[in-house]
Amino acid sequence: MKAATGELNLTVITLIAIAAVIGFFWFMWPSIQKSINAQWDNISGTGTSGGMVVIER
Repeated sequence: MKAATGELNLTVITLIAIAAVIGFFWFMWPSIQKSINAQWDNISGTGTSGGMVVIER
């Protein structure tokens, strides 16, 4: 019975960790995608930098 309880606890912890990672990307994905698109536009020359690579901090 102890082993079954341990496995259940580990399963619950794993599910919570997976939910936390999914939740993080759910809320952060729009800003990540915006940043990727801005860098892609800078590299491809379609952005405001005219083809110059711009690294923003």
